[in-house]
Amino acid sequence: MIPEERPDGPGAGEESGRLQAAGSVRKGCDPLAQTQRGRPQSHRARIHQQINKELRMRTGAENLYRATSNARVRETVALELSYVNCNLQLLKEELEDLSSSVDAAQPESEGVTVPMIPLGLKETKELDWSTPLKELISGHFGEDGTSYEAEIRELEDLRQAMRTPSRSKAGLELLMAYYNQLCLLDARFAAPAGSLGLLFHWYDSLTGLPAQQRALAFEKGSVLFNIGALHTQIGARQDRSCPEGARRAAEAFQRAAGAFSLLRENFSRAPSLDMSPASLSMLEQLMAAQAQECVFEGLSLPAPMAPHDCLAQLRLAQEAAQVAAEYGLAHRTMTQPPVRDYVPFPWTTLVHVKAEHFRALAHYHAAMALCDGPPAAEVEFPALEQVFLGLPASSEPRGPALPQEQEERRKLGKAHLKRAILGQEEALRLHAVCRALRRVDLLQAVLVQALQHSLAKYSELDREDDFFEATEAPDIQPKTQQRLEVRAPSFSQVKVADIFHRLGPLSVFSAKNRWRLVGPVHVTRGESGFGFTLRGDSPVLIAAVIPGGRAAAAGLQEGDYIVSVEGQPCKWWKHAEVVARLKGAGAEGVSLQVVTLLPSAEPPGPGDRRPALGGLLRSQKECSWDMPVPARASPRPLLGWSRKARRGKTGGRLSPAPHP
Repeated sequence: MIPEERPDGPGAGEESGRLQAAGSVRKGCDPLAQTQRGRPQSHRARIHQQINKELRMRTGAENLYRATSNARVRETVALELSYVNCNLQLLKEELEDLSSSVDAAQPESEGVTVPMIPLGLKETKELDWSTPLKELISGHFGEDGTSYEAEIRELEDLRQAMRTPSRSKAGLELLMAYYNQLCLLDARFAAPAGSLGLLFHWYDSLTGLPAQQRALAFEKGSVLFNIGALHTQIGARQDRSCPEGARRAAEAFQRAAGAFSLLRENFSRAPSLDMSPASLSMLEQLMAAQAQECVFEGLSLPAPMAPHDCLAQLRLAQEAAQVAAEYGLAHRTMTQPPVRDYVPFPWTTLVHVKAEHFRALAHYHAAMALCDGPPAAEVEFPALEQVFLGLPASSEPRGPALPQEQEERRKLGKAHLKRAILGQEEALRLHAVCRALRRVDLLQAVLVQALQHSLAKYSELDREDDFFEATEAPDIQPKTQQRLEVRAPSFSQVKVADIFHRLGPLSVFSAKNRWRLVGPVHVTRGESGFGFTLRGDSPVLIAAVIPGGRAAAAGLQEGDYIVSVEGQPCKWWKHAEVVARLKGAGAEGVSLQVVTLLPSAEPPGPGDRRPALGGLLRSQKECSWDMPVPARASPRPLLGWSRKARRGKTGGRLSPAPHP
């Protein structure tokens, strides 16, 4: 991990960045740190002190940023916030590594891998859900808000836990569980015209600037951003010196790209720069490039190739060219406004270094195929044309034909090595330009090792009688055998129970609907039963009322939902349970409590529990959030920012009220 240097003036903040690298643990000088057990405890205490110091600095800078209107002062404070944000991310990662039993350093391996770019998590402030939710439960749902203190406390504990997730599968599941709960909260408490009365406060992951919004969608989007960011950290920590580690890293970066893509498609009005469409497109492209790099590493990891394995070298040349093309596209995206104004400068430089490095590797592997391969007569010549000329096997040749003589192939291979050497020297030059990258010894080792291999091969091919330089080596055509696609997070695999399921099924009991509570209503049994027909589950719907029957006389109407039988809540009862309870009623009848949904245009009556928000009469099977106890989160990862309501077909069983 590279610590960012404090910016000394305008523009110096470009040195900010976060790159993965092996590092050494600083040793304390106090006596406690000299013991085996006291050393990590002392280190952890110092990290906590530094975190508290940075938090105090951020609070002061944030207050100044909000209070001042001077553009120059705001620019200076923004730079300071960016520096503090980077330091906090580094300190928290160091604390995570200290608490983990896994060594955070790069694993020892024969091959050296290039560092990846992980993304820092967005930070947030504590949030008090208690007051607005209690008021909404009491006012809209007509229940005692204080009786839901346990549920509110469970929600607050879940949010507090997701602020510091572990960099593991458990941390991802924690974030996705909270995201699924937010989807349930959105379905139950979010009103069409209004908010929950909460102010969600998050810090920009790239700049550290504060952003706040009252929309629950901002909270959901920030959590989704952190899901993608956590995937990048998990991918960067994998041991890519083995095929399984490279595969897991590629999958993690695919998931990260999928999270950013999902966020970009559903959130168009970002209050912070890191969640703007331009930033999300850049992050999606960067993660796709890193996933493609993992594919190349996985293909180059198996047992060493035979010296004359020409086709394998050609495949590696095309794979390296594909990685270079992906990083080239990512670099162009990073250098376009407005992204270039706030993306960390070390990120842009590292992406440029990787583009040059893998382009040079493509030429190196092509040269190895030409020079160390078997004679042209034994090689699939169309394969060479596809690599160097980009021709399909059935097309006519274009441009100069590839040499088939061994001497001519040696000269062409030498030309490719020359381009490889020039590219690797350019990558080293770019590496030296960035002050932050110069501290990454691992990156420099990779570049130097690649250059040394190219120089050694070039010296082997060089002859004293080579008076004429070979023609310019053609570009290597990019191609991959395992082109990766973005993969959205698997929200459906994380099952959660609706914390507020006691309020009733979401199809009826949500802030989007208005209803009137009627009852208790006493209904006696007549010759034809109670005089109504039931349908559906949770809650059971009165589908029809017989005119002149006992139910009609008691005031029950078609479309009412039964919520209580003999004083016992039955919002979550199945159809058969309600029917069985009615059959068990004696001649004295049964006491029912029902709710009647009101259309949005109907003014509230005197019997309303609250002038609740409007909604048309719908059966519980018309709502995708209908779930039996315990309620489960919808598997669809919709954010709800621009979602249109979907109406299904009314369905359910019809059954008349039980006869005597």
